[in-house]
Amino acid sequence: MSNVSDDVTPAAGDPQGRPPLASDQKAADVASPIEPESGEQQDDSAPSGEASEPVEEAGNAPLTRKERRERWRRAHPTASHVLDFLTVIVVALVLSFLIKTFLAQPFVIPSESMEDTFVRGDRVVVSKLSTSVSHVRRGDIVVFRDDDGWLAEPVDVDRNALRRGLEAVGLLPETEHQYLIKRIIGVGGDNVACCDSQGRVTVNDQPITEPYLKPGSIPSQIPFSVQVPEGKLWVMGDNRQNSGDSRFHMGDPGGGFVDEDQVVGSAFATVWPLNRLSWHSNPESVFDQVPNP
Repeated sequence: MSNVSDDVTPAAGDPQGRPPLASDQKAADVASPIEPESGEQQDDSAPSGEASEPVEEAGNAPLTRKERRERWRRAHPTASHVLDFLTVIVVALVLSFLIKTFLAQPFVIPSESMEDTFVRGDRVVVSKLSTSVSHVRRGDIVVFRDDDGWLAEPVDVDRNALRRGLEAVGLLPETEHQYLIKRIIGVGGDNVACCDSQGRVTVNDQPITEPYLKPGSIPSQIPFSVQVPEGKLWVMGDNRQNSGDSRFHMGDPGGGFVDEDQVVGSAFATVWPLNRLSWHSNPESVFDQVPNP
């Protein structure tokens, strides 16, 4: 039996000049090009030396991110619905937080001090742009923090992490601070007094007529004359006979004045109940004749 060498030799013959063996001839025959069978046409349309472009099946093409997401949704319909629901909730909470922090915040009217402009139980919306973009003005209805203790001490509430989070996004009323709502009558530098010979409030010696007062209410049952410090406000309720406003705190350390930094914003709309839906604008005509201090 002949030994088979591990070296591969050319099919044309042996480099030492021996004639090719029958086995070599058989290998050469195998390596020869395959001729087309009878009846088959050879495609000569492709240029010589160029390979035909392979056709890629669509099923083997890589999926786009959108296609992968749609395939996952079809395979997991319940999980897809839950994910959509959670996404909506998260977006709503984020929007609520941003609106409450930078644009507007709802409040509930707790008393009769601003009747008939607001009544107990009204839901009002306060614009925060009025304090962040421009200064508040005489006649504005403002909500402000009770940093000076005008109200009674609130009932202690357990402010756990969940409650603080719900308060932050506006789903629960805030309990960290108490708030009041009043109308600005005097700003920094103004002299506000009551009453003149006709029983009217004067601002910088200019009498004002106040159409927003509750019918039957007088401008003030308490005489006063104050000089408003810079950066402070003098505020009064529209229901003057039932409003614990600046007049009733003149003997306090703060003199009854409200710091501008305590103001949350200006009330511009009553949104609930629907039969009291209304917009509130500044009564500029009341103060348009008041001179600068």
